[in-house]
Amino acid sequence: MASTFTTTNPATGDVLKEYPSASDREIADAIADSHAAFQTWRSTSVEDRTTPLSRAADLMEERIDDLAHLLTLEMGKLTAEARAEIEICAAIIRYYVEEGPRHLTDEVRPPASGGTGMVKKEPKGPIIGVMPWNFPYYQVVRLAAPNLIAGNTILLKHASNCPQSALAFAQLMADAGLPEGCYINLFADNDQIQTIIADERVAGASLTGSEAAGSAVASGAGENLTKVILELGGSDPFIVLDSDDMETTVSTAVGGRMANAGQSCIASKRMIVLEDHYDEFVETFTTAMAGFTPGDPADPDTTLAPLSSEQAAVDLMEQVYDAVEQGATVHTGGSRVERQGAFVQPTVLTDVTPSMRAYSEELFGPVAVVYRAADEDEAVRLANESSFGLGGSVMSADPAWARRVADRIDTGMVWINAATWTEPDLPFGGTKRSGIGRELGAEGILEFVNKKLIREP
Repeated sequence: MASTFTTTNPATGDVLKEYPSASDREIADAIADSHAAFQTWRSTSVEDRTTPLSRAADLMEERIDDLAHLLTLEMGKLTAEARAEIEICAAIIRYYVEEGPRHLTDEVRPPASGGTGMVKKEPKGPIIGVMPWNFPYYQVVRLAAPNLIAGNTILLKHASNCPQSALAFAQLMADAGLPEGCYINLFADNDQIQTIIADERVAGASLTGSEAAGSAVASGAGENLTKVILELGGSDPFIVLDSDDMETTVSTAVGGRMANAGQSCIASKRMIVLEDHYDEFVETFTTAMAGFTPGDPADPDTTLAPLSSEQAAVDLMEQVYDAVEQGATVHTGGSRVERQGAFVQPTVLTDVTPSMRAYSEELFGPVAVVYRAADEDEAVRLANESSFGLGGSVMSADPAWARRVADRIDTGMVWINAATWTEPDLPFGGTKRSGIGRELGAEGILEFVNKKLIREP
């Protein structure tokens, strides 16, 4: 069978390793193995389930250099950002090791009619995870850690351009002592994913990725009445109401836009600035965005990494060119970087209108759009005038004003005086076309459990 899982260094374009897709027989065996492992794992005490997960967190930190190298090699992540990804993965695992048993504790609920009620939280079975390339370990950990501690087992299909990262994580879980069959990596194709979802032994599906991929997985899950969690795209608003320190405001905006070379669903993509501060913001923001240095992502002096692939760079530039051809103003960037690799110049656009793709589509890379808002109401309207609803930010020297505006933003998450981010103990997820369900926090461990009521008179 042709190789479809390939490591291509996005900084050079060199193809480094290829792996064959799984056969249908291998998929069938994986489902059977995962289901068999579930029968034992579900009966293992939650305290004993935490032991291999705790060891996995230790191994992530022990192997941080090697794991980070694979992120840089396969999707171009800056070394410092690669190490930060591994560090937050270890923190997420430890959060569930420490707090998971408490979240899974039986709840006593005395009914008004008398007697007793008990809600037990029981695992449901194998979960298929379909993961993206932009955070190859983090996306996996926030599915695997809570569900393994809850007693489920994991079938994991990773993105086709990060196979070495996928294999390294699977090996880490095995080395941590996780029983065979509890975590299985699969180099599966889209048709095979649908086969897995349709199998009655599979209890749930979780996808992080594009709207198209989410729709396909949700369709298959719906046909088979399978629980699904989706974390899809985002076009996060970054609202500047006022500022008594524009340098700090802009630094926050730049960090929110440029983390992971802008390839993040929760990146600050739409800067919405009230009129009194608009000109100053655009000038300061443009200067900061123009100051990035492209280069080898393994070089500590590099501040601009390549995009994950040549196709990603081509797709992003088509969105920019579309806006420019229709009259958008380019304040900096607007072109490819003149060097080998999938590099795109950090770009600032203004005068973007609804007819342009950049107005409604997610810009997955180092391109920001800045909008002028006459007042709070217009800022809120612009923020909510999106099919996405993942995260957002509100910046103001007046905390009460910022909280009031945050309440009006139609997203799953809002950060005040900070860019949208992630923390192990806080729920992560969106609304509208940004997804269904929540990961992380208490919510993340309860998505794929059966909340079974036991009632006694």
